[in-house]
Amino acid sequence: MAKQTLGQELIEAMEEVVVYHRGSRKLRERTVKVAPRLVDVAAIRQRMQLSQRDFAHRFGFSVRAVQDWEQHRRTPEGSARILLKVIETRPEAVEEVLENV
Repeated sequence: MAKQTLGQELIEAMEEVVVYHRGSRKLRERTVKVAPRLVDVAAIRQRMQLSQRDFAHRFGFSVRAVQDWEQHRRTPEGSARILLKVIETRPEAVEEVLENV
């Protein structure tokens, strides 16, 4: 069996949600624990050679959030931290998904 693309996996997941919403099926549950350690947003952004503005726009963050994270006025929480970790390791995967949104 050929490996599914990320887009195919997302379509399959959304089809499961529709079936669940109709009450025909229960979904598999999974708990994700996010490590409380800090994410170095500035290092991720600089490695990609992007300005704060370009980084924010490319990945759907507000410019203010990126600035606050980099100045340690705020810490990325929950899903933002997970997204930043994916961007850190596989930015092309996030960009591929965002192209189809």
